[in-house]
Amino acid sequence: MDERSVILIVDDDPDIRKVLYLLLRDDYTVAEASGGEAALKYIEAHPETDLVVLDVMMPGMDGFETCDRIRALSNVPILFLTAKSAEADRISAYGSGGDDFLSKPFSQGEFLAKVSSLLRRYKQYRGKPASALTLEGLEVDLAGRSVKSNGKEITLTDTEFAILEHLLKNRGKTVTAADMYEAVWNERFLPGSANTVMVHVLNLRRKIEENPSSPRIIRTVWGKGYQID
Repeated sequence: MDERSVILIVDDDPDIRKVLYLLLRDDYTVAEASGGEAALKYIEAHPETDLVVLDVMMPGMDGFETCDRIRALSNVPILFLTAKSAEADRISAYGSGGDDFLSKPFSQGEFLAKVSSLLRRYKQYRGKPASALTLEGLEVDLAGRSVKSNGKEITLTDTEFAILEHLLKNRGKTVTAADMYEAVWNERFLPGSANTVMVHVLNLRRKIEENPSSPRIIRTVWGKGYQID
């Protein structure tokens, strides 16, 4: 039997933590942190953590800052929970390194589906067979899940790596936002999903492109999608 995935719940509200713990405990090993500092200490001590469920509105260090600092330690998938649903908050969540976003209140089924999808993708892309691809000075090792640009190591989140790999596997073809979302997020494409893809592609370009405002690796095919030649 596979080892149980380890999920860290980060929320200053003990009632929320308890509800999420009860939803997850039967299938996963669940840890809790009441704030950003406690979350960082846990990640440092437990690098094997498979998923972080992170609240945005916390006193002191908020979720966005916490996510940004976790990214300096780990590429663990991060699912944001927030009472806000504005597009600006989604962009902030993804811009700080988050992988997905869920607005409160949410259904039990929706939450568990997000958790399952993120864990499945994380384990899938950690266990790829040996293979390597190169282009424009970029070296992508699918087995080691590592990326170098002109010999310099680049740190990508799992979502960013999945986007890059999907584009490389469809090299020369235009990948629509809908195709990208359903392949990488493993969810049905809905209104607003295109913005999710766009923000992650922008973040990816900032890391791998010499000039992100004039990308040479990931091209935008206007009105259609994205392409790596």
